[in-house]
Amino acid sequence: MESDIFALTRGTAPLLVSVPHAGVHIPSALERRMTPAALQRADVDWHLPHLYGFARAMGATLLTANYARHVIDLNRPPQDESLYPGQDVTGLLPMDTFRKEPLYLPGEAPDAVERDERRERYWQPYHDALRSELDRLRGLHDHVVLWDAHSICSVLPRFFEGRLPDLNLGTADGHACAPALQAAVEAQMAAQSDYSHVSNGRFKGGWITRHYGDPSRGVHALQLEMCQCTYMDETAPFAYRTDLAARVQPLLQRMLAAVVETRP
Repeated sequence: MESDIFALTRGTAPLLVSVPHAGVHIPSALERRMTPAALQRADVDWHLPHLYGFARAMGATLLTANYARHVIDLNRPPQDESLYPGQDVTGLLPMDTFRKEPLYLPGEAPDAVERDERRERYWQPYHDALRSELDRLRGLHDHVVLWDAHSICSVLPRFFEGRLPDLNLGTADGHACAPALQAAVEAQMAAQSDYSHVSNGRFKGGWITRHYGDPSRGVHALQLEMCQCTYMDETAPFAYRTDLAARVQPLLQRMLAAVVETRP
């Protein structure tokens, strides 16, 4: 499906892989208002569509954002409520980087009108496509899995102390998917010793996981937040590491296969 907002590859398996933070594009008019720190795009979930490329051979549907999260964050609620009350978070229209560097030059920050315009222009089409694809797959299967794929720098004092576990599974504390599906993924993580892991720790799942996960209606949502050091260089120019990716991809494939094959 052609769109400047997202890339969509349709499959027929009961699996949709959403990658809302992999986009790198920033409109040129907006780039002129942004700081060098913003334009470095350090907060992008770099290379995830490539890392998850194997999912196409599994028959999965892949939905990937084209625009950077600095334009608008597709994994935040449309009214910008905090997903982690009391904790430091970035919002629907982020104002600073994960390292608290300003995104906008003085006097160039967006106002409420621009926020609404961006939500209509960028946020809504992605979510319309996500809902449409889930409905399509749900029409083919008794249940479908929404796998929301994310990655983040392994050390970010703003959000967590020390080093983040390599694999961070989020299911909204078990509300976004059936227990059997969460257990199936956890079993795959527990069966290996190369990567540390945790469930519903610092990352419990964002808006996509919490909003679309509805086990009673046959839609099971899980978020995986990976440390970027498992497959890439965490410093600029943020190079993809084929050697690291080749180690973690088989585990990711087993995790996806396990969650698809499990009957809730």
